[in-house]
Amino acid sequence: MRGFTLFFMAFITIFAPTGITFCEGNPRVVCIESERQALLNFKQDIIDRSNRLSSWSKNGEDCCKWLGVYCDNITGHVYKLDLKPPSSPPVYASDAEFGVYWRSILRGKINPSLLSLNLLVHLDLSHNNFGGTLIPSFLGSMESLTFLDLSDAHFGGVIPHQLGNLSKLLHLNLGGNSNKLFEAKNLQWLSGFSSLEFLDLSQVDLSSAIDWLQVTSKIPSLKELHLSACSLDNDPSSTMVNYSSLSVLDLSNNYLSPSLPVWIFSLHSLVSIDLSGNAFEGVIPSSFQNISSLKSLDLSTNSFNSSLPVWLFSLNHLEFLSLSSNLLQGKIPDSIGNLSSIRTLDLSANQLEGTLPISLENLSNLRKLDFSNNKLHQDISETLKILFICCSDKLESLNLANNNLSGHLTDQLGHFKSLSYLILSQNSISGLIPVSLGNLSSLQYIDVSDNQLDGNLPEHLENPMNLEYMNIAYNLLEGAVSEGFFSSLKRLTVFKASQNKLKFEANSNWFPPFQCQTIELSYWFLGPKFPTWIQFQKDLSTLDISSAGIADVVPSWFWNFTSKMVSLNISHNQLEGEIPFLSVHKLVDLRSNRFSGPLPRILPDVATLFFSNNSFSGSLSSFLCDYKLGEPKLFLLQLETNLLSGEIPDCWLPWQSIRVLNMGNNNLTGKIPDSLGYLGFMFLNLRNNKLTGELPLTLQNNSDLFMLDIGENQFNGNIPKWIGKTFPNLVILSLRSNSFNGHIPDELCELSSLQILDLGVNNLSGEIPTCFQNLTEMATKPNDTDAVIDYFVDGEFIRNELLVMKGRVREYSTILSLVTTMDLSNNNLIGNIPNEITNLGGLQSLNLSGNSLRGFIPVHIGDIKMLESLDVSRNHLSGSIPESLSNLNFLSHLNLSYNDLRGRIPSSTQLQSFDKFSYIGNQLCGPPINENCSKKAETPQNVVNGSHGNEESEGWLEKYMIYVSVAVGFLVGFWGVIGPLFLSESWALAYFAK
Repeated sequence: MRGFTLFFMAFITIFAPTGITFCEGNPRVVCIESERQALLNFKQDIIDRSNRLSSWSKNGEDCCKWLGVYCDNITGHVYKLDLKPPSSPPVYASDAEFGVYWRSILRGKINPSLLSLNLLVHLDLSHNNFGGTLIPSFLGSMESLTFLDLSDAHFGGVIPHQLGNLSKLLHLNLGGNSNKLFEAKNLQWLSGFSSLEFLDLSQVDLSSAIDWLQVTSKIPSLKELHLSACSLDNDPSSTMVNYSSLSVLDLSNNYLSPSLPVWIFSLHSLVSIDLSGNAFEGVIPSSFQNISSLKSLDLSTNSFNSSLPVWLFSLNHLEFLSLSSNLLQGKIPDSIGNLSSIRTLDLSANQLEGTLPISLENLSNLRKLDFSNNKLHQDISETLKILFICCSDKLESLNLANNNLSGHLTDQLGHFKSLSYLILSQNSISGLIPVSLGNLSSLQYIDVSDNQLDGNLPEHLENPMNLEYMNIAYNLLEGAVSEGFFSSLKRLTVFKASQNKLKFEANSNWFPPFQCQTIELSYWFLGPKFPTWIQFQKDLSTLDISSAGIADVVPSWFWNFTSKMVSLNISHNQLEGEIPFLSVHKLVDLRSNRFSGPLPRILPDVATLFFSNNSFSGSLSSFLCDYKLGEPKLFLLQLETNLLSGEIPDCWLPWQSIRVLNMGNNNLTGKIPDSLGYLGFMFLNLRNNKLTGELPLTLQNNSDLFMLDIGENQFNGNIPKWIGKTFPNLVILSLRSNSFNGHIPDELCELSSLQILDLGVNNLSGEIPTCFQNLTEMATKPNDTDAVIDYFVDGEFIRNELLVMKGRVREYSTILSLVTTMDLSNNNLIGNIPNEITNLGGLQSLNLSGNSLRGFIPVHIGDIKMLESLDVSRNHLSGSIPESLSNLNFLSHLNLSYNDLRGRIPSSTQLQSFDKFSYIGNQLCGPPINENCSKKAETPQNVVNGSHGNEESEGWLEKYMIYVSVAVGFLVGFWGVIGPLFLSESWALAYFAK
């Protein structure tokens, strides 16, 4: 009894003064009525879409039982308010799970009623959304607060300095507010925090607070300082600091450069340093050795460009080391094996080469290893052998993607029992996928895409797996896939296996054991019937079954099934039927099928539509003009090669987001409507229709235009001069096969970015502008602008172009950005070929055929070094073939036929490789034509003086002989027939009697 009394007295002495419960809503106390009312008033200004605060009601008398409310166990006063939402779901969670999370985020504003919570010590409103509103200044009056977390809550504006009155604060977190918060003057308001241990101002703009270092270093109790993404620059005014208690320093994602601040190396108590995402360069400073207690060091995403320093691996207390995304070179030294405490090691995205050192076997505590995006070369089996010795039972994550690994995956892979993430993509690994993969019961994520894996997939994976993400795309896998392969993949949410030669024919009653969000099976054989098992994937958001050998009518259930889809690609099959409504949200690709009927209606948030190469028919009016589902956000619309007809309707103004429009190869008629010109296109293709009239002036609004193709229509009038004035970024201009007339305007010479100019088959007249030499992009080797194109649509080439090159019409798409061509053929152009055109050294194709050009081929034509195709046939060119033409090493097509060229064909391997038809219709001699050059047929000297009279007189003897021959022929013919009739009357009577 005496012992019990002593125990009871000790309990009262120790715990009673605190009077705090760690449970919500302790039944022994009831909250204070004034505080209950304050919480209800607070709730009135909160938007709670998920009804998360449903327990906060007038009927619920005890506020200590409300969600997020914590009360003192003795007094009933609210001491803690924690209203952060539940943890965000994993990346591959279902749409439903994400929906629940987003709805649980509180919105609205903070009511001053919180001031009534006089004894509140803990306030957490983080990870909600207060819509960019100011942090309430009245929070600075809640003097009892020791913990304040407003991070990632979408606050904005200036930080209220009244927060500096919270002298009892131990923890202050204002970080993660998406750079909407800023400090207008200085951080002197922090100087009153004598007890502050944790400070996070990440993503607060501190560019104006040049005193950040002096102020924060004087907070005596500060243990953690997080100033990530604060727009900090170096502070040269201070080299001595006094962070006496600091153990964690985060200065990541700022503008610190080029050397690390020296004062950091005086902080010997630091345990964690994060300097990633700055602009440090050179050698990693050896002064880090002075911080012997360091456990975490992050120097990633900088510009360190040395080899890996050996001393770095003497920091044997390090548990986390990241040097990723630098310019580090050389081999990984053997001394890396000295990092005996290391758990996470990241050397990814550098220029490291060689093999993994055997000393990695010593890293027995290793959990995560990332050496991806380097130049390492090794047999993967040797790599696995090293890691098996060090940590086969502990390794959780292994990323060796984008190296030069080769060899086969072995069954040894199945011994890494703790492995959750395995990424070996973009290597040269070959062989089979081992069956032992099924032994990895902890595996959640595997990516072995873009290798040379071959053979069949395993018929069965041995054990039930936790696999959620599987990517085996872009390999050489082949053969039939059994239903048994999927039987143990019950948690699979992402399955990417495109670009293989696999075949999957499921039974009609097969029910997949998984519920995927992403399925990509491009280039599998899934047909010929439409796969019915897809209808059981209720969470599907991305589906790619393109080029899958399906030849069927799309079942009606499928179009109702797509309401959750973000991306749908069923292109390059033989699918049929009409589509009443497309309920996909972002990207739809129906290219190269047999869909018919009118264009389907779409949702307003669709960004990309590929409808080309089908049989959609009818007018555009119902698709464009009758749209009533909201403001459309369509960015790309490809309708080429269908059966669309009628005029282009004048109702484009609601479609303000369209930047890429391709309606080529249809039966559209009439004029281009004015409203089409107001949309700000980057790519506009109306090729091969029956459009008429002149180009509307409204097209001048498209100053960002990269490509304009209106070829093969019936447009007329002069080429507008404003094309050269208003399209500074134009790369492709095709006006081919229309009825444009007049001169080529000099203003086109201002298109300095132009790589493709096609004005062929029109009625243009006048001379070729000499200012074409100002087309500077044609003067240099063409740049690869496909990165601009890929930005639009996830690697899809959204443009193609029909070009007459090498005497044939060819379609260019993937290499279009590497092509430079000028086609002025089949017009009525006169005068000389300007010598200035030889300054276009990057030009690959030049076609001037079918005009009335005179004079000589420019002597320096050989200066167009990149020229692959030259056609000047069917003109009136004279003189000899320039010797410089033989210098064109890339020339593979040449047509000089039907001109007035004469003399010897220059000797070169290149020019003699063409057949005689390249030279026919001239007076040339020498190989490859059969006529030998006689001593009389000397090659004429081409003298260029710019005089049309002299050009015509250069062949006066030749022309004189032609005239004489005609006269003699006439006399001989006339008198050979008529003369005898005069001499013999009987012959004359007999002849005329007929």
